[in-house]
Amino acid sequence: MNAMILSAITCGNSRNGYYERKLKTTYGTLHLQVPRDRLGKFVQGLIPAHQQTAGDLETTVIQLYQKGITTREIGDLIQKMYGHYYSPATLSNITKLVDKDVKAFHSRPIKSRYVALYCDATFISVRRDSVQKEGLHSIIGIDEEGHKEVLDYALFPSESKENYKEMLQSLKERGLKEVLLFVSDGLSGLKDALLEEFPKGRHQACWMHINRNVMKHIRAKDKAEVADDLRRIHQARDLKAALENYDRFMEKWSYHYPKAKKTLEKHDNLYTYLTFPKEIQRSLYTNNLIENFNKRIKKRTKGKEQFPNENALDRLICTISLEYNERFGNRIHKGFGKVQAELREMFSGSDSL
Repeated sequence: MNAMILSAITCGNSRNGYYERKLKTTYGTLHLQVPRDRLGKFVQGLIPAHQQTAGDLETTVIQLYQKGITTREIGDLIQKMYGHYYSPATLSNITKLVDKDVKAFHSRPIKSRYVALYCDATFISVRRDSVQKEGLHSIIGIDEEGHKEVLDYALFPSESKENYKEMLQSLKERGLKEVLLFVSDGLSGLKDALLEEFPKGRHQACWMHINRNVMKHIRAKDKAEVADDLRRIHQARDLKAALENYDRFMEKWSYHYPKAKKTLEKHDNLYTYLTFPKEIQRSLYTNNLIENFNKRIKKRTKGKEQFPNENALDRLICTISLEYNERFGNRIHKGFGKVQAELREMFSGSDSL
């Protein structure tokens, strides 16, 4: 009696041939013979049951989907590259993993206190019934430790104060309670809308946008000198110096450029950043932080003339946002590490208002 028969008698089980299955990989389709036993107890650990594709192919599908490529386009690419056909149902099941990430991003809890929230929109072509540029609104925050993150983003047909209010209300539901400062451009009514949601907060008009709007009214021969004089205002060492430089600017240029004068006069929040510690003022008087984030978006969307739908855009922006938060979420923004005690005092002061 040989060993196999003896084993079968002893344990009541024995080999029972094999079954064939296919596994799709980047190297082609593998035809496998998987052993089996008479009692069906044998479990091989190399390839999970029911898996028809190797993990690297699924990863490729997910990465393409995150870039905003449609499932139909992904199916065509996989077939051309690997010779495999993926049904729409199979691709849909794989890509549901990405949609879970998107949903989690928009509903995740956030911190209760932020020193500054930066608000801005950039415009991207999206197809609905027709292709049209729509406003991708983003809000980035810096907390009291100096860590920055994309708190949320949302797509709206056009930029408006009501859109930001809706986003802030969502952030409040997710845990946001206190904001010391909002930084934004001069979108009509935006300042009042932001402070309506957070009455104890303050607002800083973005000096980068102010400079651009002023320079629109300046002749070429005076641009360099006007720009230098504007710089002296927002880079002044303190409020007294800023006001003196502002008066000099008006005295020097208001007669020649009355529209530039009106551009400056319509703002009552030019110097809010000067009420914060000196070490972080340069981070608070412009919207440069969120402008740089928008540049990342533009760079990643440059190769696409349009997005086939809002969901495709949502997946890509979520990926960019997660990458941004992973990169900067644990870094201390310039100057913030030196003034954490002062910022805590400012929060305490706002509590007593």
